[in-house]
Amino acid sequence: MLLGRMQELIEQLVKLQALELARTRLTQEMRALPVELSQAHSDLTGAQAQAAEASGALMREEQLRTRLEREIAEHRQKAARFRTQLDSVTTPAQAAAIEHEIQFETAEADRRENEEFESLERTETQEGTLAKARAEVESMASALEKTRERVSQRQREYKVQLDALAAEREALRPLIDQEWLARFDHTAKSRGTGLAKAVNQQCSGCNMGVRPQVWNQLREGQLLNCDSCGRILYWDPAMTPEPKAPQPEPAPGAGRAPRKPHQAGA
Repeated sequence: MLLGRMQELIEQLVKLQALELARTRLTQEMRALPVELSQAHSDLTGAQAQAAEASGALMREEQLRTRLEREIAEHRQKAARFRTQLDSVTTPAQAAAIEHEIQFETAEADRRENEEFESLERTETQEGTLAKARAEVESMASALEKTRERVSQRQREYKVQLDALAAEREALRPLIDQEWLARFDHTAKSRGTGLAKAVNQQCSGCNMGVRPQVWNQLREGQLLNCDSCGRILYWDPAMTPEPKAPQPEPAPGAGRAPRKPHQAGA
């Protein structure tokens, strides 16, 4: 009768620990959901920043070309005015000076036209970059919405599971001997788990060896505390290895090396 009550107590504690571990796992997974949502927000923000940078680069190129076009027109106009002045010069020195100004203004206009062409080439590349960035923003926005829906759904599922585990736990705890329940709770609070299976003369909670006397008592169905970690130790009869099948006894003389024949004259 005593052995039966101890086995029932072991089964109740094993079930309680399984419930507690399940509750802990679900709680941790539930707490990780906001992190997942935050990462989706971060991905979208990063994509929006890249799109904004690409859009800003395009705007800067447009502003640059607007300025270059204005400066090109100014240099062309100056060159044209200097050409008009050539008709009224009276000395070779004046003509050389005006020719120098014409060359300078023309060179400046040409240089700015080259810069404008380079800006157009950059703009073509940046337009492609902006298109990709905007597509990425759309993708990240869609991913965020899906993540938000998935997180919301999983939160509801976790709550249902946690409520079910809590109800099962509250129904089980009053059935357990209060002294052992208090010992279980105390150890679980400090160790994370209050119960550990003894396997091969070791505590599965801390992997420390169990004294032979304790091991024998556990195999008799007792509950004892691990000397190392303090967890409640129990032994599972299902872990007992199956007995080996009997092996046939060897025939007399089997396995002996054959004797060498006696040689004459040796």
